[in-house]
Amino acid sequence: MDAENNPSDELFWRKSSYSGGTGGNCVEVAVLPDGGRAVRDSKDPGGSVLRFTAAEWAAFLAGARDGEFNG
Repeated sequence: MDAENNPSDELFWRKSSYSGGTGGNCVEVAVLPDGGRAVRDSKDPGGSVLRFTAAEWAAFLAGARDGEFNG
């Protein structure tokens, strides 16, 4: 995972439909050209962005599906 400020404005950012129209308290995710993912805070779209490789993102999704993050 890497953090950077303001990556390409050409990325197509998505967020959950459950977030509503207010834009708060959500993360947005974009697919990177190399297959990785970029994640940012929807409240601060010009702020820092976390970048994950495709392998890191796949591991995160597998963990979420397997309940690894359930409290």
